[in-house]
Amino acid sequence: MSKELIFNHEKLRAARLMKGYSLQELADQIGNKVTKQAINKYELGEVVPDNDMIGILATALNVAANFFCRKSNVSLGTLNFRKLQDLTAKDKNIVIEQTKDLLERYIEVEQLLGISELFTNPIKDRIIKDVNDVEDVSEIIRLEWRLGFDAISNVVDLLEEHHIKFIEVESDDKFDGCQTLIEEKMPVIVLNKNKIKTCDRKRFTALHELGHLLLNFDSTIDEKTEERLCNRFAGAMLLHKNAAVKAFGEKRNNITMQELGIIKMQYGISIAALLYRLKDLNIISANFYKNFMFMLTITGQRKVESIVYTGKESGYRFFQLLFRAISEKKIDFAQAAEISGFSENEIREAIFPTHGNQGLLAPAICG
Repeated sequence: MSKELIFNHEKLRAARLMKGYSLQELADQIGNKVTKQAINKYELGEVVPDNDMIGILATALNVAANFFCRKSNVSLGTLNFRKLQDLTAKDKNIVIEQTKDLLERYIEVEQLLGISELFTNPIKDRIIKDVNDVEDVSEIIRLEWRLGFDAISNVVDLLEEHHIKFIEVESDDKFDGCQTLIEEKMPVIVLNKNKIKTCDRKRFTALHELGHLLLNFDSTIDEKTEERLCNRFAGAMLLHKNAAVKAFGEKRNNITMQELGIIKMQYGISIAALLYRLKDLNIISANFYKNFMFMLTITGQRKVESIVYTGKESGYRFFQLLFRAISEKKIDFAQAAEISGFSENEIREAIFPTHGNQGLLAPAICG
C-alpha cells in the first residue's frame, strides 16, 4: 500500500456482517493468517492491523481497502425492520448493515451539499379501516404528488422525489422488502434484489412497502389484513380505477392475454397483479379471476410471465448529488470514490465517458 490507512475498527465489523461471516469464517477466508481472536481484537479496536492485513481483509470481504478508513458523521441508531423477524440473525445483519452502509453514503452527500429534506405524509391523519379507505387515500396521494390518472413511469424516482430513500440489498429469499422510519423523519424502503428480479415486481413491492409507511391502520386491523390492504394500495397506485375502467370497461365476462399485456406494458403492472386489480374493482368476477390464474399456473406464468415489462426502475438521485458535489468542488474524485464505493476511474468514466459510454448513465455506476 502506498499510504498509511487510518483504521476504523467499526467498519471491519460492518463489512464482516454485510458479508454474513462469523469471526471464524472470516479467519478461514483469509487462510487463517490470523486467528478469529485476533480479528475480534481488530473489531474492538484493541489492535490495529498492519496495511498488508488490511488489504487481505478487504479482499476477503470484497470491499476497497479505504472502506476501513471511512469515518462517517452520520448516526442512524438502531434500524428496526418488522419484516425481518423470520430471518436468521446472520441474514438480518446482512440486510441491516448493507442498508446502513448505503444510507450513510447517501446522507453524507446530502450533508456536503447542505440538503435537509423533510418527509411529509399527506394521509397521516386518515385512519384506514377497509378497502374503500385505501382507494380514497390513494386518490389523495395521487393528487398531492400530481400524478393524475396517468401511469407512473418510474416508481423509484417517484419515491426519491418525495424524500423516501430507496435501497436494494442482497439477502436470503425469505423476504421481498421491508421499510422503516428512522428517527421518525427519514422513511426508507428496502428491497431484496436477489428475490425481486423483474421490473414490474419491483414497482409493486416498492409501492406495497410505501403503503406500510403511509397508511395509518385502525387498531383492529390484523397483520394479514394489513398486508392485503397494502397490496390494494399498490394496485391502486399502479392502475387508477378510472384508468382501469377506461381500458377494460365497467364489466367484462372475458379478457384476452393480449389486452392484459398491453396494459401491463403501459402501466408497469404484472398480469397477476392486474387481474387481481380488476377483480377488486369488480370488472371481472372472482370465478374468472380464479380460472385465469389457474391457466397462468399450469403454463408456468405465475413465476415467469410471457409478456415482459421493459420499463426502467432506477434511482439516480445519489449519483446526481455526488456529481454535483464534485462540480461544486465540495469533494474531489478520490473523496467521491470513497463515498460511493466505486473507483476513481469509474467516477471519471461516468463524468468524462470514453469508448461510447453515456456518461452519467454508464452501467458501471448507475446500472
